[in-house]
Amino acid sequence: MPSPTAELRPHPQSPCKAVRRISVDIGFGAGPGVLQVRYRIEGDIGRLALPNADFARRSDGLWQHTCFEAFLRPDASESYHEFNFAPTGDWAAYRFSTRRSDRSLPDLPAPLIRFRSGKELCDLSADIQIPALPELAAASVIHAGLAAVVETNEGSLSWWALSHAAEKPDFHDPATFVLEVTAR
Repeated sequence: MPSPTAELRPHPQSPCKAVRRISVDIGFGAGPGVLQVRYRIEGDIGRLALPNADFARRSDGLWQHTCFEAFLRPDASESYHEFNFAPTGDWAAYRFSTRRSDRSLPDLPAPLIRFRSGKELCDLSADIQIPALPELAAASVIHAGLAAVVETNEGSLSWWALSHAAEKPDFHDPATFVLEVTAR
């Protein structure tokens, strides 16, 4: 998958000693119109709260536990899409007209989510069907903000993103949509 690769950084207010590194890849290559996002956590994976895979379904509130997120904005638009992917296979997708406003639920096929976990790393990848999202499908460039919420077995949360632009974690901040993916 030819793609931008980057590392997520923990928000200064939420360090997590169990995680050494979170890397992300994003790009087209899994098939026509399929945008693939991949997250890899390296560290003491046994200390993380990673629920087992279940029957995958669309679900709200995934960010309250370990969750991987992608914010995708077409070209220079104010509108954007938010995707949440859980290790269980659960997922969420939202469209916002502007920052945190006019939220709607786009009609799209469930993303294909694959999750695997070992002693020192876990990996989640998600395939998003871009043709089902007209604004993103028509864009020549997609601006991506990639993030993760990591929960430890003790119940503490840490917030990871490509960049943090505020005192509190805010994945919806357009200033954090720093990766550019050339659409095709």
